[in-house]
Amino acid sequence: MDALLGVAADVGHINTKSNVKGYEPSKGEDQIKECLKGADIVLIPAGVPRKPGMTRDDLFNTNASIVRDLAKAAAENCPDANILIISNPVNSTVPITAEVFKKAGVYNPKRLFGVTTLDVVRASRFISQYKNTDPANESIVVVGGHSGETIVPLLSQSGYNLDGQALADYIKRVQFGGDEVVQAKGGAGSATLSMAMAGARFTESLLKAAQGQKGVIEPTFVDSPLYKESHGVTYFASNVELGPNGVEKIHPVGKITDHEQGLLDTCLKQLKGNIEKGEAFANQNV
Repeated sequence: MDALLGVAADVGHINTKSNVKGYEPSKGEDQIKECLKGADIVLIPAGVPRKPGMTRDDLFNTNASIVRDLAKAAAENCPDANILIISNPVNSTVPITAEVFKKAGVYNPKRLFGVTTLDVVRASRFISQYKNTDPANESIVVVGGHSGETIVPLLSQSGYNLDGQALADYIKRVQFGGDEVVQAKGGAGSATLSMAMAGARFTESLLKAAQGQKGVIEPTFVDSPLYKESHGVTYFASNVELGPNGVEKIHPVGKITDHEQGLLDTCLKQLKGNIEKGEAFANQNV
């Protein structure tokens, strides 16, 4: 029996109002089609994990092909679904997914999301350790992308201020917090449990918004005309208000400090290259 079926059976014992079914992709495309047909939300975490010393971008060659193939299947079997991308590098895999959907003639920018919630989870956890607060009550604004220096926490918007080495250490830990997990696992994988929590949080928010709840705001990496006009990047992570149709409103960065502006400038240079890399792959391989 495929290990995935065992996971499905395990999760299916949880006492929630849901039905859980596992599929065996090793048995071919029919299983993928059956899994995706009529789906409202498709969450894609598939890919190879990082090893010590690797960046998310190092995963590109393998994960780009995986995401491309899954995006093709989704475009064919559930073109109106909300597509949530976790597979790294998100800065490139989201553009790849967009290009696949465009080629299929079913692209809806309001329904494609790069899940960056983990950056906010980490930023909130780490600031609570400096300020001795309850991390559950923290919500640090994080913008940009989802890799290294493209991750920009905006402490000033949460009323916090760190200086000198404390600020530098905090920024580095938020941007490269995933490395802690990779190193702690000794090459046996990267963040999975914290990422699962972040993915579940974003999915739950999307479901609430789809059911009509107002004011549901989550950080996410989306196709953003606002930031294309103001910052020259097609995709950008910022606070986004969710609604029944997906993206309802994209929030601007807002007022930031000179230091945060410097971080954002660095982010934009790298982010533009990440996006172009994903688009180039899709144009050559879709």
